Amino acid sequence: MATTGLGFIGRTTLIIIVLLGLGGCATLRQFGPSVQVASVTPGQYIALKRGDILTSGKLSAATTETLRVAGLDEAACAKPGLPCIEAMEASIVVREEDKRSSLAELWLQYAMTLPAPKREYSTSGRAKTAITELDVDFQPRLDAWMQVARQAYAYLFFTERTANQRGFEDRQTQVRDYYNLAVQEASVQLYNAYATGRVQSQANRFQLGRWTFVLAPSGEDSQLDTRTPSELVPAASLSFTGTLRSVHRRDGFGAELVAVMNDPAATTAAATPASDTPVATTQSWSEMPSPSMTVLLRFSGKNLWEVLHDDEPELEIHDPYQVTEVTLHGQQVPLAANFTAGYALWLARSNFSHQSLRSLFGGKGGIDTPHLYMMQPYDPNRRVLLMIHGLASSPEAWVNVANELMRDDEIREHFQIWQFYYPTNMPIAMSHDAMRRTLAEVLKHFDPSGKSQASHDMVLVGHSMGGVIARLMVSSSGDHLVDTLLATAQMTLAQRELLRTKGAPVLTFLPEPEVTRVVFIATPHRGTEVAGTRLGRWIGRLVRLPLTVLEDVTTLANDGQIDRSDGKHGYPMNSIQNLDKDDPFVRAVANLPMSPKVHYHSIIARAKADGPLDRTDDGLVPYWSSHLPHADSEKVIVSGHSVQEATPAIVELRRILHEDMQQHDAAMK
Repeated sequence: MATTGLGFIGRTTLIIIVLLGLGGCATLRQFGPSVQVASVTPGQYIALKRGDILTSGKLSAATTETLRVAGLDEAACAKPGLPCIEAMEASIVVREEDKRSSLAELWLQYAMTLPAPKREYSTSGRAKTAITELDVDFQPRLDAWMQVARQAYAYLFFTERTANQRGFEDRQTQVRDYYNLAVQEASVQLYNAYATGRVQSQANRFQLGRWTFVLAPSGEDSQLDTRTPSELVPAASLSFTGTLRSVHRRDGFGAELVAVMNDPAATTAAATPASDTPVATTQSWSEMPSPSMTVLLRFSGKNLWEVLHDDEPELEIHDPYQVTEVTLHGQQVPLAANFTAGYALWLARSNFSHQSLRSLFGGKGGIDTPHLYMMQPYDPNRRVLLMIHGLASSPEAWVNVANELMRDDEIREHFQIWQFYYPTNMPIAMSHDAMRRTLAEVLKHFDPSGKSQASHDMVLVGHSMGGVIARLMVSSSGDHLVDTLLATAQMTLAQRELLRTKGAPVLTFLPEPEVTRVVFIATPHRGTEVAGTRLGRWIGRLVRLPLTVLEDVTTLANDGQIDRSDGKHGYPMNSIQNLDKDDPFVRAVANLPMSPKVHYHSIIARAKADGPLDRTDDGLVPYWSSHLPHADSEKVIVSGHSVQEATPAIVELRRILHEDMQQHDAAMK
C-alpha cells in the first residue's frame, strides 16, 4: 500500500529503476531502438551488393558477413594474409558454400598483394618490356592464384547447391570472375616460366613448383591451332582506341587470352616504320597471327575434399569460335570468349596504314604480292566470307565490319572470315590472277578432296577496287579482255605479241566455282572520272610497280614507265589508271558476263542526300558506275567512299548474309 501514494510520476520512476536493475549495463548504453534505418540510393545499394575486392578494392559484403559469422573480422583477419585464410579454413560454423566463396576472395586479396612482373603495353599493343618471372619469387604467386582457382572451382561445382541453382545470384558471378582471373594469371605465369626454361615438361605434363598441369586433349577442338605462341596476352589487359567502335565478347567460364604467334608466312609481322626492307614471305597465306583462346583449369575429384587436394589440374585450351560451352561435372557451362582482342591486337601491331601507302608508291618496306589472312584457325565446317579491300587500303578497312559481323551468333556459326591484303599499285588483272592462285593454294592445302563446307558457297565482299577484283572472280573472260586491249591500246608489234602470249593467261579465266554470292560496296564497275583528272594522272605517275611485276611486264608497260604524257607509248599498267572510266581494261571488265549461279548485291554511297540519284557520287565513285541493273538488291547510303564502315552498310551486309544462310539451309534440305 506504500506505493499508492507515489502517483503517476513516482510509479513510472520505480518501473524504470526496476528495468534498469534487470537490464544491466546494456540498457544504460542503449535507451531507444536497437536497430536503426538509413536510406541508400539505388547506386549505393548495387555497390554494396556487388562490390568486391576486384571492383572496389575491399572485401565483398558476403565475405565480410562470413568473417563475422566465423568470429574472425576483428581477430585473425584484421590484416589480409595467410593467418586469416587458415582461420577461415578451420572454421566449423560456416557452411561450405559461404566458406569456399569467401576463401576464393581472401586468396585473391592475398595474391594481389604479392609482387609481380609489370605488363606494360605501348599504344600499339606491343609489349614494352619482356614479361618474365626472373625478378620475383614465382612460387607464392602461383600458389595464391591456383588456390583462388581451386576454391572458386570447389564453390561452383562441389558445394550444397549446383551452379544452375545459383544461376541468378551476384555471388556466383563474383566467384566466377575470381576463377577466370586466377586461371588467366596462372596460365600467363606458366607460359612465361615455360618460355624461360623453368618448367619441367614430359609429354603433356608441365610441372611448376608443387603444381603439375596436365594438357587435356583437344577433343571437340579438332582444328585447334597448334602453333607455338611467342607471347600470351590477357585480353582483359588490353584497351583499344581509334577506329574500333566496340569490343565483342561472350560472358562465361574461363580465361580470355590472345596467343601472339611468330608467323614466318606473315607479310607484315616485321614491317615497322623503321624497317626499310620488304618482308620475305614463305607462303601467300597465313592463319590469324594473334588468335583468341579460352583456357580452363579442371580440378579432379569425386567430392569436395578430393578437389581441394588436387595439385594436378587439367589444362584445357579451347577455340571460342568452335566451342560455345563445356560440360563440367555434369553441368553445361558457357565458355567465355573475346572475339575482338586478337583481331584488334593484330591490326594495332600490323602497321598496315603506313605499309599500304609504301606499297602504293613503291616505297621500301611495302609488300609486292597478295597475302591471304584467315581470321581464325581453318574450320572445314564453316563457309568462307572473303573480304577484298580497295585502293591504298588494307585489312584495316574492315575492322568494324568484321568485328560487328562476328558479334552475330548465327553468322559466326556459319562463316569464317578471310581477308586479302595486296599491293594496290599492281595492275588489277595481275592482283586478280595472284589472288586466284592463292585461294586455290589455300583450299588445296586444307581440303585436297574439295569436300569440306569451307570449299563451297563462298561469299565475296569487295570495297571499291576490291569490288572490281571480286567481279573478275565470278566472271567469264573468254578472249574478250585480250581482244579489247589489242583493239584499243596503242602498242608496238612486239608488245602485241607479248600480250597474246604472256598476258593471255592472266586475262583469260572462268568464274571461281566456290563463290555463290558477292556484295559490291562502292565499286567502280565502269571506272571513275577522278582517275582521269589532272590530279588522278599526277597521282598515277607517282605509283611504282613492284620489281617482281616490272620483270614480267616491262616491255608491255613501256620499259617500266607508268605512262607518257602524249599517251601514245605503251599501255598504262597501274591500278589507278586501270580505274579511269576511259581505260580499255575497266570498260571491257564491265561487259564480262557473271556466273548465272552467283547472287550479287550492291551497297552504294552518295555524299549528299539531295539531287537526282543518277547524278550523285560518293566523292570518288559515281552512282552510274556502281549501279548494277540486275542485282538482287541495292542499298544506297548517304556516306563518303568508305561506306563499308558506316553502320547502315554493316546492317545491310548482315541482312544479306542472313538471307544467304536461309537460302543455303533450304537448299541443303
